[in-house]
Amino acid sequence: MNSFTKFDTLKLGLTMFALFFGAGNMIFPPVLGQQAGVETWITLAGFLITGVGLPYLGVIAVTMSGAQLNDLAGKASPLFAMIFPLIIYLAIGPFFGIPRTATVAYEIAISPFVPNAYGTLGLVVFSVLFFSITVWLSLKPNKIVDRFGSILTPVLLVIVTFFIVIGIVNPVGKAGPAWEPFTEDAFAKGFIEGYGTMDAIAALVFALIVINAVKMKGITDRKEITSITIKAGSIAVIGLSLVYAGLAYLGTTSRVIAAGAENGGDILAKLAYALMGNSGLYILGLAVTLACLTTAIGLTCASAAYLSKVIPIISYKMFVFIICGFTTTISNIGLTKLLDVMIPVLIGVYPLAIVLISFSLFDRLFRGYHEVYIYGLTAAGVVGFIDMLNAFNVQLGPILKVLAYLPLFDQGVGWIVPAVVFGFIGFIVALAQGKPRVQ
Repeated sequence: MNSFTKFDTLKLGLTMFALFFGAGNMIFPPVLGQQAGVETWITLAGFLITGVGLPYLGVIAVTMSGAQLNDLAGKASPLFAMIFPLIIYLAIGPFFGIPRTATVAYEIAISPFVPNAYGTLGLVVFSVLFFSITVWLSLKPNKIVDRFGSILTPVLLVIVTFFIVIGIVNPVGKAGPAWEPFTEDAFAKGFIEGYGTMDAIAALVFALIVINAVKMKGITDRKEITSITIKAGSIAVIGLSLVYAGLAYLGTTSRVIAAGAENGGDILAKLAYALMGNSGLYILGLAVTLACLTTAIGLTCASAAYLSKVIPIISYKMFVFIICGFTTTISNIGLTKLLDVMIPVLIGVYPLAIVLISFSLFDRLFRGYHEVYIYGLTAAGVVGFIDMLNAFNVQLGPILKVLAYLPLFDQGVGWIVPAVVFGFIGFIVALAQGKPRVQ
């Protein structure tokens, strides 16, 4: 008889933690803490919704809908099920998500020890080694849970916890007044900051790894898979929330010792040195590299598995090599340029992901009507696309003046009300047409 033991659930929970606690996740909370100051905890609450809550719900939404993102996206339409997953896999995979893992790891773990004159060469060498390891561990995806859950994640947790505890016991500073942009609407600003983790859209990709890990134990019933995912995901949620809170707290203490820091990685490096000297930098570097490596492996496995189904003439193993070769090149563009393009794209894509996840969780309430998804996603997509263009500094004066009347638009989430309203309109349209409940 096949069964999923409590230990299996624990390992799966640790694996989910490791998959989500990756490249951007260590560098965003310290910045949030430093800038939000005394407003850190209300800001963190918003951050945890998009940085932890939505990823958790995203995995659950996919398991409830089927086995992969296509099943979830198919609730809207076959065309959306073709286009949206491809956009997600390319964004979270070879174009942004995977390259960022190497650039962040290099910036924090290696760059402080490399002379500026050799910075470019150092990144090239590091990225080649980093993605060589990624290839090696990604070629046998069936062992990913055991490797993450039994080895990498416990090591990562010990290092990060040790770092946070030292910073709490011996704080190097204290929180001050909030800085811009957290002086007003701190909760909403934290909500938007959570976009940067990319985890809500990564969840739609990682769900396949989670589902396959459960199926390997001989469990195929969708309800049972969902139940196991909910339990294992709870472990990841608790772990991520505690770690983010700890890192945000460290950020609140960093204003003096990390004055003028350019990013969260710089803040963490200065904190590590202030707390433990060079040994602190070594420990932090190891933690960041492990965090980035686990995310790179998870994204590579998921992306290669998806693309090998879209283009079956190319095998999974070949796609692993293609993806890692491509991302090695992209990662050498540098973190700053990568983020300059990535953040605006996320502003456009995130509303679609959030609406899709949210609607699917209430699917039974509106009879699963496709119109609800189509109308709601279209409304959110239009507003999100305009927000994306605005983030790219495209001149949209008249349009922005009109959209400014939308509730919450100034807070960066003006798409919420249109998505709900048009989703309801879609329900009325489907109901008026007498359409039966979607099975």
